[in-house]
Amino acid sequence: MPELPEVETVRRRLAPLLEGATIARAEILDPRLTRPVPPALVADALVGERVASVERRGKYLLCRLESGRTLVVHLRMTGSLRHAPAGELPDDAYRRALLRLDTGADLGYRDVRRFGTWELLDEGHLRPYLAARVGPEPLGASFTAARMGRILAGRRAPIKAVLLDQRRVAGIGNIYADEALWRARIHPRRPAGGLVPDEVVRLHRAVRAALRRGIELQGSTLRDYVTPDGGDGSMQHEFHVYGRRGEPCDRCGSSVERTVVAGRGTWFCPQCQMA
Repeated sequence: MPELPEVETVRRRLAPLLEGATIARAEILDPRLTRPVPPALVADALVGERVASVERRGKYLLCRLESGRTLVVHLRMTGSLRHAPAGELPDDAYRRALLRLDTGADLGYRDVRRFGTWELLDEGHLRPYLAARVGPEPLGASFTAARMGRILAGRRAPIKAVLLDQRRVAGIGNIYADEALWRARIHPRRPAGGLVPDEVVRLHRAVRAALRRGIELQGSTLRDYVTPDGGDGSMQHEFHVYGRRGEPCDRCGSSVERTVVAGRGTWFCPQCQMA
């Protein structure tokens, strides 16, 4: 599933292309994308809308429209957006939606497993929608080590499970949780509330460092994720533990191990990240 760095990469690529453009035509080809709202209603409502800004909140892409409404896109497992400046997107059996802009450009949405969603919300619905689903932005100025400490305090759940909870911290998924915990030298099964202050500070720094590096490298391309121009990210070439079972730890040389935490495959170094 695309995580914060992947969605932020998509946002940065699309913003200069979409902002200021008007949606001249909209086709939603899969009713699952907008359900329970009929796709024709959403498509008709998008036509004539001018894109004011393209933003991100956690793993959600927010296309703010001049009418005050926002198209909320969640890529989930296999969703991706493809952009063609001259309207030359090739045929795609997995295309679920297509927007034609007044610039002549096309924006296509493809999704192999069809878990992604498009929701058109007014401001009055957008705020509670996000508030119920998304916690603080880990790269925001207000996300301090002290705030992370308050989020973790008293929680018996494994630290990785808390990092994956989007209501606690926005945008962190399986890849960047494992990478951050390795950087911080913290075992993924440690009870979140049991971290001492120095560990909280290390983890806070590690989360931000892992996410920033992911953005610098335009995300991780493992299967479905690509940038809007069809390119790959390269963060996967710098993984320290994720997906590296049996390989030597970059720091101490011990073999990376795999376990399951919160139902998710989890990679860690047993020497650097002792329980």
